Amino acid sequence: MSVDPITLAVMRGNLEQIADDMDTVLGASAISSIIADAWDLASGVFHPETGEVIAQGPNGLPIFIVVMQHTVQNVLAAFPPHTMRPGDVFIVNDPYSGGTHTMDVKLVKPYFRNGKLTMLVGNTGHWPDVGGMTPGGFTPASTDVYQEGFRMPPVRLMSGGAMNEDLLNVMLLNMRAANDRRGDLAAQINSLDVGCAGLDRLFNHYPEDTVFKCVDELKLRSEQLMRNCIEQLPDGKYSFEDSFDNDGVVDEPLKISLEITIHGSEMTFDVSRSSRECRGPFNCPLSSTISALLIGMKHIFPDIPVNSGCFVPFHFIIPEGNMYNPRPPKPVSATTTETAQRLIGAVLGALAPIAPQSIPAGTFCTGTNIGIGGTSPTRGEYVNMFFFGGGYGGSETCDGLTNGSTLVSTARNTSIEVLEHATPLLFTQYGIRGRSAGAGKHRGGYGVEVAFRLRDGEAYLTLVGDRGTTRPHGLFGGEPGCSADHSFHVGSKSFKAPFLTKIDRLYLQPGDGVVLRTPGGGGYGAPQLRDPSLIDQDIINELEKPSVA
Repeated sequence: MSVDPITLAVMRGNLEQIADDMDTVLGASAISSIIADAWDLASGVFHPETGEVIAQGPNGLPIFIVVMQHTVQNVLAAFPPHTMRPGDVFIVNDPYSGGTHTMDVKLVKPYFRNGKLTMLVGNTGHWPDVGGMTPGGFTPASTDVYQEGFRMPPVRLMSGGAMNEDLLNVMLLNMRAANDRRGDLAAQINSLDVGCAGLDRLFNHYPEDTVFKCVDELKLRSEQLMRNCIEQLPDGKYSFEDSFDNDGVVDEPLKISLEITIHGSEMTFDVSRSSRECRGPFNCPLSSTISALLIGMKHIFPDIPVNSGCFVPFHFIIPEGNMYNPRPPKPVSATTTETAQRLIGAVLGALAPIAPQSIPAGTFCTGTNIGIGGTSPTRGEYVNMFFFGGGYGGSETCDGLTNGSTLVSTARNTSIEVLEHATPLLFTQYGIRGRSAGAGKHRGGYGVEVAFRLRDGEAYLTLVGDRGTTRPHGLFGGEPGCSADHSFHVGSKSFKAPFLTKIDRLYLQPGDGVVLRTPGGGGYGAPQLRDPSLIDQDIINELEKPSVA
């Protein structure tokens, strides 16, 4: 060791606390409910030379772990350190510049100490709208990335502390509810300032040499811990296959195919047999794909500290032109909660036979993303985006979680009260979807059933999801969970969407609405091995019906 263990532990805590403080300030000061209430955000501290992630806040979305590192590295490539100066802030949301989808807006700020670039801080906030063809950004009908909103490569938003007002005006002119977007941007800038203030306190207390010795040591330790975990798994090749219902444009399944090779302390992920890039938005940019694969490993080994060291033992075969490495200008708006999330499920599915104590049966694995925008006599012009949870799979020790968050995130569901305040919606139902869990010795968790309608004005609603035909898998004799089941009510008509879990810009007037039923998780172990008292309890709670003799 190059530093003593107490100093190392304190340093790790300091760096993670800085990132956590940035998350807290961003969540507390953002305008959009998806950031402020659902915490669809992330913050981190990054190396000034390599752009590698040093620390990320514990409440930030895991999908941004690798993505933000790639974003910072793209900023450094476009603006080398010698061109940066104190007070600069860079902005990027281009999915093909180390991003996810256009709605995830990332800011990067250099931190200077005694005139020297010493570290970088960055954050991500999911803006409910950045323009594009559909209010809310998610659209199952997009056939290129240009339809998904205003797109920025790394550009200098602030120079020496002064805002680039020309750029800001062009941005906001292309976005719905522009004043709200201005507020989200101010919250992100404020968060960066909090990060720099935290670094001031850190470097006031510790010499720069000590800080970076600790950074190097933490990286080495994270790598070694991950290698130790991989070595616990037997060498070999392991695979898993799944499919999407469709891409929202062509009504044909998309294949998800993953092969994992373990050799000693290293692991190779191969997605080359997955479908080619598709016409609709179910493509996944390379940075999101790598993030998803590593999140899968983090679900299995949750105690490894998050920094660039834990990425080192992994190798990737992700051919260009694959659904998981599309070429511009392919659309990508469904990347996070759909395409990337299902790849996390594939990692867990592939390794379940050799790590049964750590891996549950299949999860719901769809975000059921709702985008809505319109005009209202009570709310004015508005736009919002929200999502819903579903069932996790049963595990070796217990039943699956009901209404869990997506696997790409630690995000919370936006509260119904907040949504009703921000948009002219009335929620008439929000509860557990009974009989949606896969049976097993330990059953899956249940999905949710949600119903809402428009109160006043007019609106356009978009739904992006999946699992309309495929079902979360069971393990070791457990049964699969139920698939999604959504219905729409416009005027006097009730109907299903042609693509089942996807609909674009459905025109709503007062009284029109939606009923969403999200998938349950798969069961673990043979159903006949389930404790009869647990079956009785589910029947008493009206989650299941008594069996008919």
